[in-house]
Amino acid sequence: MWKMGNDEEDRAESFLDEDSEGICSLSTTQRIYASAACLLSGLVLMFLSLIVFAIPIKFALLFTFGNVLAVGSTAFLMGPEQQLRMMFDSVRVYATVIYIGFVVLALICALWCFTVSELSGLTFHFLKLVIWQIQSKILTLLAIICEICALIWYCLSYIPFARRIVSDLMVRFCDTEL
Repeated sequence: MWKMGNDEEDRAESFLDEDSEGICSLSTTQRIYASAACLLSGLVLMFLSLIVFAIPIKFALLFTFGNVLAVGSTAFLMGPEQQLRMMFDSVRVYATVIYIGFVVLALICALWCFTVSELSGLTFHFLKLVIWQIQSKILTLLAIICEICALIWYCLSYIPFARRIVSDLMVRFCDTEL
């Protein structure tokens, strides 16, 4: 019943033992060190972002880049091609697209500056003389919260039945039926 063929044996080998083909071929030890360094750098950036939480632009930039570094650290272990293949697997393609979308949205909200004179219908003549730059702090924080939720959902896709369990728990705890 649990008979494994040659194809399944090849897939069962550790991804660290596979030789990476292409531009960069690192040894197993180098891959582990690079992955750990990338993950540690990402975690440090996410920690530093908490220090500058009151400044949404710096917070969003540090947090998002730290987040991307932490997620990208696994590319050193399995290679970028395998990483992308797993990210866009049918099981987690929606989670990946939503996560990437919120990463981009968080960066756009943090970096998008506009002047009051560009707000049609909301400006008065005396405000047009003074150019204000308004950062969308609320949208940036909402995008970061959504990015965190999307990252958690994406990470749960790698654990068997984790998303189903979390969904069932959310329905149970947030159910409004009496």
